Amino acid sequence: MSATDAINHAAEGDAARPLAVSALHAALASGEPPQRPGPVRTCIAFGWRGMLKIKHVPEQLLDVTVTPVMFLLMFTYLFGGALAGSTGEYLQFLLPGIFAQTVLFTTVYAGVSVNTDMTKGVIDRFRSMPVWRPAPLVGALLGDVVRYILAGTVTLVLGVILGFDAKGGVLGVIAGMAIVIAFAFGLSWVFTTLGLLLRSPNAVMNAGFMAIFPLLFLSNIFVDPATLPAGLKAFVDINPITHLVDATRGLMAGDPPGGKIALVLAESAVLTAVFAPLTARLYGRG
Repeated sequence: MSATDAINHAAEGDAARPLAVSALHAALASGEPPQRPGPVRTCIAFGWRGMLKIKHVPEQLLDVTVTPVMFLLMFTYLFGGALAGSTGEYLQFLLPGIFAQTVLFTTVYAGVSVNTDMTKGVIDRFRSMPVWRPAPLVGALLGDVVRYILAGTVTLVLGVILGFDAKGGVLGVIAGMAIVIAFAFGLSWVFTTLGLLLRSPNAVMNAGFMAIFPLLFLSNIFVDPATLPAGLKAFVDINPITHLVDATRGLMAGDPPGGKIALVLAESAVLTAVFAPLTARLYGRG
């Protein structure tokens, strides 16, 4: 190729380049740009992300399938005869409390999950996305509701097999599950706040269980508060978990205590109103 031919070929390439660029722009602008997803769609997407994490690591479900079975069997058959005279009688008292305990234990993992995303840099990527700012947090907690339902279902099915008699019927059981999940949703915001404050998932798990264990065991899950010393009984009576278990027992027994139900819903709303904005502020601070 002569020098003249090379110059002409380069000139033709330079002339064609603007045409190629303009064609590319025309192709990209040929359709309407996609709409920015709204808060609801974004939260659902992040909730589905939580489900996919369980799909890829199914061992995460051990805490909601094995743990409730262990607790229900151990406490029913170890303490039932001593505390209630028979395991059958104690099961009627114990199961609603174990049901609530199982679901509330699971709320700690909301904080662990958020902290894991934070330490791995995933939260930073979420902050850079053009989506509703709190969507990753709200979506993750909505995804956890599936874990709560699974934990509660395992507990109830085993209880029925052992002889639990839900006099409130299916509606009473569903109502009991709903009020426990509502309270768990409010409590999970406490642990997401903790997850954004502490520096490692292990620290969140240890601190979370250290906080929730006393509240669960110093309640009316395992024993009637009337049998306790006066000082301990006073604490148990004001413990929100006691109120939750009272409401759940009443609903499952077919005798819904309206005052306790209203109190539990109010406590759930207060937890959400205090800790959801605090979590969002900590999340947005990064």
